[in-house]
Amino acid sequence: MSYPLLWVISVAAGFVGAMSGMGGGVVLIPALTFFGLPIKQAIAVSIVSVIATSSGSAAAYVRDHLTNLKVGMFLEMFTILGALAGATLAVHANQRVLFILFGLVLMGSWLALFYRRHEDWQPVDHQDAFSHWLELEGSYPDDVTGQEIHYRAIRAYFGAPLMFGAGMVAGLLGVGAGALKVLIHDLVMGLPPKVSTTTSNLIIGVTALAGTSDFLANGLIDPGLTVPVVLGILVGAFLGTRLLLRLPDKSVRMFFLVVLATLSLEMIYRGIRGAS
Repeated sequence: MSYPLLWVISVAAGFVGAMSGMGGGVVLIPALTFFGLPIKQAIAVSIVSVIATSSGSAAAYVRDHLTNLKVGMFLEMFTILGALAGATLAVHANQRVLFILFGLVLMGSWLALFYRRHEDWQPVDHQDAFSHWLELEGSYPDDVTGQEIHYRAIRAYFGAPLMFGAGMVAGLLGVGAGALKVLIHDLVMGLPPKVSTTTSNLIIGVTALAGTSDFLANGLIDPGLTVPVVLGILVGAFLGTRLLLRLPDKSVRMFFLVVLATLSLEMIYRGIRGAS
């Protein structure tokens, strides 16, 4: 693959990853495998690129008070453990069934969000005791409405084990599993779309960092391929963060729906075709 083409793909992956909170694997893995890179090496490059996506966008989101650090730090503990377990299995696993199952889970999640696409996010009236004890709440300035948005997270006791599962998927498939993380934030914990996306961006970097060690130890990370990918990812992530800040919540959710549908169909197709 030529370096200019690799650069364009990487910029696109970083942009999509920052805008959707998924990481760049949704674009990067199918592109790399299309041009002949073995799937496990593509996953290894992708999981490193997720760190770059997170680094390129998380700092800006934290600075603009969109990321909820308390939510992120609480859930990171569980997603790291899942990523370590998943990465250990990924080196030896036949991943065909995993791709199909992951695609079906995402398709079901897409349907749930699609039916709610016209609903405006509403703050919860009552926060459960556990989430209140963890102080999982916050506020951020909305550039679109010019108002300060206040919110409180709920059901942290469900979010934690679900994040372990999302971390395991991230380690197994190298896609960051940001789709699952955003869905957990949105559907389970009741966070606003922008907070869901930006907090996911923070968590996916930590998850990927935990899962990279196994790929590195098994010699699956090619520095000559990884360096230009990371540089392109950083440029794309910067552009994505600038745009997200200027979009209303409904537009952020619709963008996420489009990327989620693409990812789910891609995963099912690759599983049926034979991803191992």
